[in-house]
Amino acid sequence: MLISLIEYAERLGKHPATVRKMAAAGRLETARKIGRNWVIEDAEPWPDNRLKSGKYVGWRERYGHHDE
Repeated sequence: MLISLIEYAERLGKHPATVRKMAAAGRLETARKIGRNWVIEDAEPWPDNRLKSGKYVGWRERYGHHDE
């Protein structure tokens, strides 16, 4: 079922402007614009783009960056 981006943002506890920017950038798969309004499938998951590989662990020691 299609819902507005504002309702989607409220359900997830996100700011509507953040959701709108992500939709405009194409980062929400089912988001589309109808006229001037954005709509999205209510089951669309929030994208998790965090780096999870662990490759960043210890980067300061490997590359000589030290907090001073």
